Amino acid sequence: MHVIQPSNPLAVELQLPVRTYDIDFAGIVSNIVYVRWLEDLRIEIMNSFFPLAEQLQDGIAPVVLQTKIDYKQSIQMSDRPIGKMWVESLASLRWIVSAEISISGKTSAIAQQTGIFINTDSKRPIRIPARLQQQYDESVSRSNS
Repeated sequence: MHVIQPSNPLAVELQLPVRTYDIDFAGIVSNIVYVRWLEDLRIEIMNSFFPLAEQLQDGIAPVVLQTKIDYKQSIQMSDRPIGKMWVESLASLRWIVSAEISISGKTSAIAQQTGIFINTDSKRPIRIPARLQQQYDESVSRSNS
């Protein structure tokens, strides 16, 4: 895992809300909230580059296989975290997204998720959809130019 660079492919950024119910007994954002924020960020990537409704219409869906989070600095109720996520890699069957959650430019957490796409009927893994692979390849080419 590493910190986001401006040229990361298929990147999105969101202001992440801190809700009163996100705070634990110690007065900081509970670790489980970060997983929800990662879901919000992945949905934003899908909405921007490969909408879930289109995936389901095509009989495919993304499935998360693994989530890793390194917590660097706690977040409190008054903080205004920003989440950034990008596609780290697309390879044959697996995708990897990386994320950074920060406050005022200081990293609070870094994360990485690994997943696959499945056929919704058979529930079996499928190759990365061509449309998404093409967008990723074009984004990588632009960042290398």
